[in-house]
Amino acid sequence: MLLPPKATGRAAPAGVARPWPSVLATWGPGERSTLHAHHCWHLVLALDGELLVRTADASPFQSAGAVLTAPDIAHAIDASGRRVIVVFVEPESDAGDGLARALGASKLEIVGSETAGRLRSCVAAVGDGDLAAALPGVFQALEVSLPAPPPRPRHPGIQRVLRHLRADDGSADTSLEALARMARLSPGRFMHAFTESVGVPLRPYLLWLKLERAGAAIAGGATLAEAAAAAGFADAAHMTRTFRRMFGVSPSDLRRRSQLVQDG
Repeated sequence: MLLPPKATGRAAPAGVARPWPSVLATWGPGERSTLHAHHCWHLVLALDGELLVRTADASPFQSAGAVLTAPDIAHAIDASGRRVIVVFVEPESDAGDGLARALGASKLEIVGSETAGRLRSCVAAVGDGDLAAALPGVFQALEVSLPAPPPRPRHPGIQRVLRHLRADDGSADTSLEALARMARLSPGRFMHAFTESVGVPLRPYLLWLKLERAGAAIAGGATLAEAAAAAGFADAAHMTRTFRRMFGVSPSDLRRRSQLVQDG
């Protein structure tokens, strides 16, 4: 059973960028995203009506009450005119392992009307004001049991590095040599073990963490310039370009969400 996360409406101090937690959920008006991919599980649930999703520019849109996308899978979602709940799940977390176990080889799951109805019921039972309390039921409706064994074996040294990177405020030495020493591996072996354990190479993963820190700062009330500086981007324009490429929407879209829900 996934324990209920804690909700927070407090803004982070300006200039402070923290990694996102293993589960983060927001709600608000839906958007139309461009084709994009990000290193997390991604659930989008339409609270009214249906949304549209596709996995390539030339592919047709499919309608769904909800869609669940695996990490690093390109997708575009049109939820214009809908109220939506969006859940991001860190793939290296217990929750991410549970989703991988539940979906198996599936990379994008169109959630049928029956399951989408159960997901909406989980939210309706507690109301929009307590999304944290709804998340355990949401995971149960997706048939995710936690904790679950990792679907991909992870080197213990890589696990140690991942914990360190997730807890860091962005100031740690992330050079290949420093992280390889932490994992007690040679640089060459570290690069191979990291990609094998995480599913993406080290540098794209570090960029993803920067984007997480920027997103968390923006959602916490920081300006785009403050978030960019705190996360280590050259400037707000660089952060915005990266945000659009990996999320398909602008960073200001995240600010319009009503609430962030974190798991600790």
